[in-house]
Amino acid sequence: MATLPLPISHTPYDGSSKPFNIGVRPLDLKDWIEVDANLPSYLNEKARHYRDDRDQVIVSEETSVEAQSEVLDLLSEHMCVRYPDIYRKMENSIDILNGQFHAELNDETLPPLATAAKLVQEDLVLMSASPQGWRLVAASLCFPSAWNLLEKFGHPLHHVHAPVPGFGTGTRNASVIDRMFDNLRPEQPVMRWNWSLHEDGQLHHPTSHSGTESRFGNGDIGGHVFLRVERQTLRKLPKSGDIVFTVRIYLDPLEVLETIQDGHKLAAAIDEQLSVFSVEQESYKGLVGERKRLSERLKKITASYEN
Repeated sequence: MATLPLPISHTPYDGSSKPFNIGVRPLDLKDWIEVDANLPSYLNEKARHYRDDRDQVIVSEETSVEAQSEVLDLLSEHMCVRYPDIYRKMENSIDILNGQFHAELNDETLPPLATAAKLVQEDLVLMSASPQGWRLVAASLCFPSAWNLLEKFGHPLHHVHAPVPGFGTGTRNASVIDRMFDNLRPEQPVMRWNWSLHEDGQLHHPTSHSGTESRFGNGDIGGHVFLRVERQTLRKLPKSGDIVFTVRIYLDPLEVLETIQDGHKLAAAIDEQLSVFSVEQESYKGLVGERKRLSERLKKITASYEN
């Protein structure tokens, strides 16, 4: 499902948030969650996944239910205060967009975290401290970017990040992330950006690419290319001490760079960053065999501004 055409709002691929860097920054609590005109399409897509493949997108450990309820309480209050024209608190539910959507806060058919995720465009993941490290104990993940929730459920961070070059067990990055989780304070959430290139505008991408297949159409220049941006936040819960990880997906066709101011600079920045990927990084991003064609496409966008 492609999102509605909107003016491009986030461009971490300008070089400010380079792939395979942790790059967290403080986040003002009022900016915890973002809402835009695509809200209905995201909520409808989540409802479809909850109905059609619930066991693939919702996981929950029984011991995490109390912390999940804490997320639901915080999120429902935040949305009604931050976006009063969109969210309205009823007695035991949240009304969204003047009745277009309705979330029962005491829905016994769903884990509390899944109910919370029905309110927002973000996916929600709950991490809990354990002797093995911070473990993934619950999630509503309808819009994964090339990872499978069931393969990560119940595992600690170093396992979750194992496929990412430079982030596996024993690496410096793994240690830095563990310390960051340990030291996170409830009053100071953090955020980071991630971005990648995909062949379509689908939100649900649970499988990784082999790295060798032709993903971006035929010909000498990559054709069907989408910029996929992830806005990620981490917030420690004040009562349980667990951490809720939010992931918001933004999708734009690469052609958008041909229509916006400084689009040629963004195309050049993407090309430059991809050019220094290691073999492992290129494979992880699914660009083996596509790097040259993609570079030609980016250079064409850059050159179009000079003509």
